[in-house]
Amino acid sequence: MPLIPEEPQIHEKAQGPRATPASGRTAPTPRPVPGPRPAAPPRPGRPGPVRPAPPAQRASRDTAAAKPGPAGPATPAATSAAPQIQLVPATPDGALGAAEEAVDLLLDSGRTPGDVLVITTGEPHPWAAHELSFGDTAYWAQHDAGDDVFYADAAVADRAVSRAVVVVALNGGPEAAAATALTVAHSRAGALLIVCGDPQRINSVLGAGV
Repeated sequence: MPLIPEEPQIHEKAQGPRATPASGRTAPTPRPVPGPRPAAPPRPGRPGPVRPAPPAQRASRDTAAAKPGPAGPATPAATSAAPQIQLVPATPDGALGAAEEAVDLLLDSGRTPGDVLVITTGEPHPWAAHELSFGDTAYWAQHDAGDDVFYADAAVADRAVSRAVVVVALNGGPEAAAATALTVAHSRAGALLIVCGDPQRINSVLGAGV
């Protein structure tokens, strides 16, 4: 009989050969494919008992951070080429705040938290200080998980593995700490290195062979 105009015609797509169900049995209905998993949380954290949040601390910054480059996952092959370098002028007191601004811009531009490593040369980032209070093992376990932004002091940053983006905050500390931080950051950054601090100091260290 003719189809009613309002009824759409349904054409069965070819699915390839399939077994004919035995007489009296109904062929099993295919299971739906699970959808994508939800994205990782935007800030560091680890499963287990709920902890008090680290103290909110943002130093004033001299200038807004430069907008990071396009998003892309870190891969071992990416480290074969020199990373792009962005300098963000800031005083020692404002460097940590500038680094935080850079991280926010990175996440807003599409980077995943696990793409980013932050290295400090003076006072540790409040998150790092908070997590280290639970022990060195737990702290580095979060680094090894690789699914969140990780904050490290220059003195231990050489233990960190390469990530797509490394942000350095020259927030004080001796000249040797700045040299160590920039050297390690340059070797760990797969695509982008952002340095927040005094441009003259940064250029003197970068020009010395980093």
